[in-house]
Amino acid sequence: MAVLRAKPPGGPAGWERKNYAGQTVELYAAPAVAAAAAVAAARVHPGAGLAVLAAGICGAYDDLNGDHRRGFREHLRALREGEVTSGAVKLFGISAAGLVAGALMKERPVDKVLAGVVIAGAAHFVNLVDVRPGRAAGVVLALGAPGLLRKGPAAELSAAAVGAAAAVLPDDLGERVMIGDTGAHALGAALGAAVAAGYGCPRSGAAESAGGRAGLLAHAVAVVAAAVYGDRVTGQARAL
Repeated sequence: MAVLRAKPPGGPAGWERKNYAGQTVELYAAPAVAAAAAVAAARVHPGAGLAVLAAGICGAYDDLNGDHRRGFREHLRALREGEVTSGAVKLFGISAAGLVAGALMKERPVDKVLAGVVIAGAAHFVNLVDVRPGRAAGVVLALGAPGLLRKGPAAELSAAAVGAAAAVLPDDLGERVMIGDTGAHALGAALGAAVAAGYGCPRSGAAESAGGRAGLLAHAVAVVAAAVYGDRVTGQARAL
């Protein structure tokens, strides 16, 4: 972040945004958070790193070219009318990246799909709550912290998400920086990858695999429900 602040591409003005209160905040934290989460996730599993990087890139596209519309319904309605919005680009781009990551992280077809849904859905969910300072990073900390108690890739990917969120939280809460869609989607994808890694052990016994799949399914249902009721999720985040 310090490097970007010292020599911001395109000049400092391009890295300033107005927050919900009309205050000018810096956007340097957005690529910094995304890059940190992507590198940390890639060290655990290449598929996870790919998903986080792709989510950050799609988020960056929206930060640069986005509009005020939020939620899948608005963007799909625009798509039906022939308009390709930045939200539609994110929807299909992050979904595709999530499915690729799921395919790389799991062996059984159903687990691949469920893991992909969890990763992409978590990326979208964290962005839905990013409507006030500290909301997105705080949610990632709260939901990712229990994963630190697990073992193996799930714990390591949880650490990637939690570490990146914790690093930016003080400045985010202090309304000095904004993580934007770039950071929110990347953090969410990292969180989703951590969840996916913790369920569905392809080489374990049938009972354990079934239990793992049930966990994946439960999380997939949760993130899909959050997407369907995105307006309510965002409203609750504003009210906190």
